[in-house]
Amino acid sequence: MEKADKPSTRLIDLFLAFARVGMLTFGGGVAMLPMLERECVQRFGWVNNDELTDYFAIGQCTPGIIAVNTATFVGSKQRGALGAAVATLGVISPSIVIILIIAAVLNGFADNPYVIHAFAGIRAAVCALMVNAVVRLCKSNVRDWFGLALAAAAFVLTVVIDISPVFPVLGAATLGIFAGMFTERGGKQ
Repeated sequence: MEKADKPSTRLIDLFLAFARVGMLTFGGGVAMLPMLERECVQRFGWVNNDELTDYFAIGQCTPGIIAVNTATFVGSKQRGALGAAVATLGVISPSIVIILIIAAVLNGFADNPYVIHAFAGIRAAVCALMVNAVVRLCKSNVRDWFGLALAAAAFVLTVVIDISPVFPVLGAATLGIFAGMFTERGGKQ
C-alpha cells in the first residue's frame, strides 16, 4: 500500500505504542527489538522488518538511547518532525514517571541504613554489569594484536593519564586507516 493511500497515522497511536515499548521493555538496547517489532511492524504496519532493522542499526550507531533514536526515525517516517517528537516523548515518558516516583519515595528514606546498604550493593552490581559489557565488546571487536594494542593504549591514555576519550578514538581511527592501507597493499603484492 502506497503512503498516499495509507490513512494518516494518529499521533496518539504513535505516543501510546512507544509508551508501551518504554514501559514494558526492561534491559534496553536489543531487549527492546521484539517489542518494537510487535508495535511498529505487526500491530500498526508503520515499517517493515527491514526498515525496523535499519532504523535500529542506525540507532545503535548514533549518539543517544537506541529506543529513542528508533522512535524518532519511525515517528518521522509517519508524521514528520511532529511524529518524531511525539514518538520520542512516548518512549521516554514511562522512564521519567518511574524515576520521579522512585526519587520521591527514596527521598524520604535517603538516611535509612537499609537504603544506604541497598544502594552500595546496587553500585557493586552495576560495576559488574559494566565490566561484563566491556568484556563482551572486547571479545567482538578486538580481533588481533593490533586491536589489543589500540585498546590497551586507549585505556592507559584515558584512565592512567586522564586525557579526553576523543583523542584516543581519533588516534585509533587514524592508525586503523593506515593499518588497513598497509594490509591491503601487502596483500596485493
